[in-house]
Amino acid sequence: MFLFLLKKTFFDSWDNMFRIVLVNIGFIAIAAIPIFIPPLLPDALSIAVLSVGVLLCFVYLAASAQCFKNVSDYSVFGFADFFACFKEKRIWISGLVMGGMALFAALVVSVVIPFYSKIDSPVGIVLAVLVFWILMIGIMSFQFFLPFRSRMDNPVSKTVKKCFIVFFDNTAFCLMCLFYVIVLAVLSVILVFLLPGPTGIILFLDEALRLRLLKYDWLEENPAPQSAKRRKIPWDAILIDERENTGHRSLKSFIFPWKD
Repeated sequence: MFLFLLKKTFFDSWDNMFRIVLVNIGFIAIAAIPIFIPPLLPDALSIAVLSVGVLLCFVYLAASAQCFKNVSDYSVFGFADFFACFKEKRIWISGLVMGGMALFAALVVSVVIPFYSKIDSPVGIVLAVLVFWILMIGIMSFQFFLPFRSRMDNPVSKTVKKCFIVFFDNTAFCLMCLFYVIVLAVLSVILVFLLPGPTGIILFLDEALRLRLLKYDWLEENPAPQSAKRRKIPWDAILIDERENTGHRSLKSFIFPWKD
């Protein structure tokens, strides 16, 4: 299933490369606020500008998730649709909540974990390790927060609950997704965040969530009390339509699509 996820993400990213680059350019412009302005300001004001800038970045990513959901669903979106997202209250709520969680995670990494690790006692080390793993579980769970919000009109509390359910029920899958996100992030640095960039990462996470949710559709259609059946998901059967819709392409079709 994961190999098909990578294939579908690559195909959709290739077909929408122009959109991804343009949306990433917009993100880079907004990201300049928390990166370049705070060092020029006094400490208290710089922290405020940094926080506001980070929150705006995540509101922008929430709008990206809402639009690129269409790409995962074998459709497209116009840039008028993208800008229209900023008029939606739920987009701002999604971005501000996710941005707040990102700021909290940064605080934990920069303050809480170093504080516990400096305690000259085994208790300090245990607490530092415990906080670290709680943070990792949070990161692997909330990586799907924006895709969930774009696909389901649920309250924030219910979305958070669904994020944890997906993680604890698909731990290995979430770990592989996080690893691939790190790979995409490294590649983004090399390509100056134009490709795949934050937008490409959002697209991958939405593709991942969309395909993983097919598992729960199948379980709902095939209820069984036996836990063994839940562990054996017939992905080959579930993904038949997805594989057909995605199709197969040659290297020639990528470079010269008009010749097909």
